[in-house]
Amino acid sequence: MSERIPCPPHPVLPDYYRTKGEHRQFVRSIFDKTAGYYDRINAVFSLGSGKWYRRWMLRMAGLRAGQTLLDVATGTGLVAQEAATITDAANIIGLDMSAGMLQQCRDKLPIQVVLADAQALPVAPASMDMLSMGYALRHVQDLGATFAGYLDVLKPGGHVLILEIGRADNRLIQLMLRFYLGRVVPLLSGVAASQDSRRLMAYYWDTIEECVPPARILGTMQSVGFSNVRKHTSFGVFHAYMAERPL
Repeated sequence: MSERIPCPPHPVLPDYYRTKGEHRQFVRSIFDKTAGYYDRINAVFSLGSGKWYRRWMLRMAGLRAGQTLLDVATGTGLVAQEAATITDAANIIGLDMSAGMLQQCRDKLPIQVVLADAQALPVAPASMDMLSMGYALRHVQDLGATFAGYLDVLKPGGHVLILEIGRADNRLIQLMLRFYLGRVVPLLSGVAASQDSRRLMAYYWDTIEECVPPARILGTMQSVGFSNVRKHTSFGVFHAYMAERPL
């Protein structure tokens, strides 16, 4: 079998890092530094896609009562918190590479948390009913390797849900998004939280603007073996990528 060609979600962003190793360290560091402010700045940057949206997408993707969930890049637990209204919190594992974010999550949710990278999941194969990831796919280094790992930990018939913000097809909406997320949110984050928060939100926008198109994400999910690969888009920019591990 030929070696899979790496597929990063976006090109190197030299304003923040220059190598793969620097990328991992930058992401871990910036989230550690902003963990205490993250819920505050998320309320600004999420454009209203709050609790109702996360809960709606979890149900749409297939999460049901009693199922196990691995929430990758759980951060402060925003997706896991809504999942706990559907399945028992004891069935949820929150995984993140930032110790600072996991501490925030641990302080507010009674779920198991694990310090680990999204591309090296310390979870038994075929052990989870569902895997979720909220607004963090742009921070991985290889879409193919990431999705292959996700497929591996799901039970046959298990579901995956990946929430993301992407570029809008409508030019006017994209201009509005660029102004709001590219200028207003970083500015407000710096005022309401910290300069590190401002830098994080600037990085967020740059990764959104430079991210590969949805068709590439869907195609990569399908190429590693996911079935019923699909995307639900809300307001032109909120993408929910969903799929299942074949039975």
